[in-house]
Amino acid sequence: MKIDYNAPVVLTFTIISCIALILNQVLGGLLTPIISVGPTMNFLNVLDYLRLFTHVIGHANWEHLIGNFTFILLLGPILEEKYTSRSLLKMIVFTSLITGILNVFLFGSGLMGASGIVFMMILLSSFVNLRQGYIPLTFILVVLLFLGKEITNAFRPDNISQFAHILGGICGGIFGFYKGTKKKLFTPKPKE
Repeated sequence: MKIDYNAPVVLTFTIISCIALILNQVLGGLLTPIISVGPTMNFLNVLDYLRLFTHVIGHANWEHLIGNFTFILLLGPILEEKYTSRSLLKMIVFTSLITGILNVFLFGSGLMGASGIVFMMILLSSFVNLRQGYIPLTFILVVLLFLGKEITNAFRPDNISQFAHILGGICGGIFGFYKGTKKKLFTPKPKE
């Protein structure tokens, strides 16, 4: 039997994030300014634009990384097969950019980690079996549970960006509807 690199985007994202954490730990946190979005942005600094994308590969510690990539490795391959590697990569990049930009403009805190990507994948996965003219009940339940949890958690002082979670989930919902209608990925409901 051979080992299959079955989900290149998800596996490469995982490997890059692990390498970034190892290097950051070996270098005593010197990479943190590169792999996290700061509370402000200098529009003349090219590195600040790069951070809008790289913050998703940075993690504070192994617990943070494992918490995120447990979900990414579980959901990502299914989504990559359903929507293609290229589309999933675009979704990850777009979600990274949107969460980074809005964090800079709306909050006075930094942002690091792939939790926005996790929540994008959670909501996007509820669209895998989307059928024409129907909204999946799983999507409705995930949204209700997800929003309830994140709104409740938003009032805790925990250094976790519930905003990134919510925004990632919104991106996943939009991608699910968009991909389902634009690419005609709907399967008609069987006649009874």
